[in-house]
Amino acid sequence: MNDHLHNGPHPVRDYAGFEGTVAEKASESIAAWKPATRALAGAPNVVVMLMDDMGYSDIAPFGGEIDTPALAEIAADGYRLGNYQTPPMCAPARAALMTGMNPHRAGFAYVPHMDPGFPNSAMELPADAPTLAENFRAAGYATFMVGKWHLTVESKMHDAAEKSSWPVQRGFDRYYGCMDGFTSLFHPHRLVRDNSQVVVDEYPEDYYLTDDLTDQAVGMISELRSSDAGKPFFLYFAHTAVHGPVQAKAADMEKYRGRYESGWDHIRSERFARQVELGLFAEGTACAPRNAEPGSDVVPWESLSAEQQALFARYMEAYAAAVDNVDQNLRRLTDHLKALGEYENTIIVFTSDNGGTSEGGDTGTRSYFSRFSAPRSGLPKDWQPDVPRDPELIGGPRTYVHYPRGWAYASNTPFRMYKTFPHAGGVRVPMLLSWPAGLPRTADDDGVRHQFAHAVDIGPTLLQLAGVEPLAERHGLPARETDGVPFANWLRNPAAASEHTTQYTELNGRRGYIAGTWKAIAPEPNGPGWKHDGWELYDLAADPTELVNVAAEHPEKVRELAAKWQADAWWNQVYPLNDDGSFNRNRPPSELLLEQPVTLYPGAPTLERYRSAKLVRLRSFTIDAQVELAGGDGGVLVAHGDQGGGYVLFIEDGQLVLTYNEYGEVKRIGAPIEPGLRDARVEFAALPDFKWAISLHLDGRQLAGLPEVFQLTGMAPFAGISVGLDRGGPVDWELSRRHGCYPYTGRLRQVRYTPGPKADYNPEQIMELDRAMAAAFE
Repeated sequence: MNDHLHNGPHPVRDYAGFEGTVAEKASESIAAWKPATRALAGAPNVVVMLMDDMGYSDIAPFGGEIDTPALAEIAADGYRLGNYQTPPMCAPARAALMTGMNPHRAGFAYVPHMDPGFPNSAMELPADAPTLAENFRAAGYATFMVGKWHLTVESKMHDAAEKSSWPVQRGFDRYYGCMDGFTSLFHPHRLVRDNSQVVVDEYPEDYYLTDDLTDQAVGMISELRSSDAGKPFFLYFAHTAVHGPVQAKAADMEKYRGRYESGWDHIRSERFARQVELGLFAEGTACAPRNAEPGSDVVPWESLSAEQQALFARYMEAYAAAVDNVDQNLRRLTDHLKALGEYENTIIVFTSDNGGTSEGGDTGTRSYFSRFSAPRSGLPKDWQPDVPRDPELIGGPRTYVHYPRGWAYASNTPFRMYKTFPHAGGVRVPMLLSWPAGLPRTADDDGVRHQFAHAVDIGPTLLQLAGVEPLAERHGLPARETDGVPFANWLRNPAAASEHTTQYTELNGRRGYIAGTWKAIAPEPNGPGWKHDGWELYDLAADPTELVNVAAEHPEKVRELAAKWQADAWWNQVYPLNDDGSFNRNRPPSELLLEQPVTLYPGAPTLERYRSAKLVRLRSFTIDAQVELAGGDGGVLVAHGDQGGGYVLFIEDGQLVLTYNEYGEVKRIGAPIEPGLRDARVEFAALPDFKWAISLHLDGRQLAGLPEVFQLTGMAPFAGISVGLDRGGPVDWELSRRHGCYPYTGRLRQVRYTPGPKADYNPEQIMELDRAMAAAFE
């Protein structure tokens, strides 16, 4: 009889030198396994829900008038952290939350739309930094994520990319959402499930991303419970709402019709009065006045014309409706947990990644990409940051909008400034935490906590509450030291002091430092803040809204905090600073591979956004389509973009047509096309002042042209390139109403993109010149 078939005791030896029998080894393994199993029995589920760009006062538990009863229930069951703070931008905040490390140490000095080559902006989480999901999974939890990831450098988000920084590789068993920084809520430009693109030819009429993400989260939990009734789960639910473009369902918007006609000054005063009543601020606290800094200033609502007031109020109706819908979907999730009997033993965290944003400008915008994503300097005088559209379209699928910064001023009540700033308006956000079974409140406890907490503290706190030991290593590498401090102690005991007492902030050269009740701010990149007399100083105990600069009265405290900021900056690899914007234009030579000519074939999934952009951004390029046309054939040959801006080439009723959507202004050119084998070409020639000349050709003959259009730049076109149909959000709304995604009915052999010369104003061209000069000197 062969030894390996013998049923009796079988000698074995493992790498640690264990020698015995199979039965003995199995018995030892089971003994080691049982305590871990028992430890998981009754372990709490953990849900972290993160909003995008939502201000401190937007939800009812923090003074807002927006209808958020599900959040009110969580607040009633748990705790409101009135002094919770975060890095002032989304990806740095998410990196801090995921790793428990300060954002620069975690590789995210900014958002991952740059790749300058410095450790503080690697735009990937470090290989030796276990994520919160990896810690929970190692402890036996199921780990789920839905929504916005935004922790992968954009050059590695395409389908052929190395995926070590994608969610599944960073600890999540399941992932569904958008890996980019934002997307359309009606027509997401790219959804990913686990490691693969979700190919959606056409979204249903009633599709809305917040609903879809909730469906997916509930489905993941239900699938788990079908197979394992007791295994705890960690769910990271990262909303895309209410990042721009702000979009909301019509029924939800109708609920807020007329609610904001009183204006941002009145809404802010109402919210602040409620915040004092709720115990978030002491009687006598001063609410900060309207921001007056150039480029950040807010005008009195009463100074606006009636037409402006009506338009601006409509923007806020859309914003409020989007927040309301998040709450509705949170109710669906908590109701599901209650039906499972698991709500009481689920830790729920709800917060925002930074304060309300001013990126809508002083007047708001109905053309988000022309306002937000365009180059910040050198634009021609006739550039339109708000392409006029019917105000009734605001919030719907046809407009990509954001509210005027006056509403961000209201969102951030009672603080100064906005997202990206170290002032409280950028870094203080609402935070709720509940765990009815494990952190019950006493009858005399209102649940408000004023102790300082930071995004880096969330992970350590959740691990401590769940009884999970942090990983000592990741992939054989010793785990990096974390920066967070658990705050469970003062959740249980409101009289306990915060153990997290100092915290630096930096973004684009703007700096801040908190030490106890003192806060120093150096508000200007490359400003006098490098000298001690350039710092502002605030006594937060007496002045939580940062109104009275006492730097002149306490020069020694300014010097102390400036020196501490400097020391923390060195420890947290904050240097070099992106205080001159150079990080934004510096791209690695490896990206040149993404600029080579590409041949695309019908049936292929949509080419990812950034991969598509490298072929067209701030340069000349040509598109060649080889098509066989029979009588009656029609459909889309190639489409790139969506309602925020793009172009689509199609055949309809014997006409070859190009629609160019210039941030919402639609232009069309076309000419007859005869049946047969045809070579269609579109040429985009880069002109000065961020413009293109577009010409349409057939079989070598020019048919029509647009002599001058504004280029789609920054984040536009946002949806990637589709061949043979127009997937996702339509470029040409009227065409989509007639035909949907309009698949081409004939034979489309191929579509080829050939990138041409970059424009002189393309910052990548400038960097290539810099490299050439450096090579010459070498």
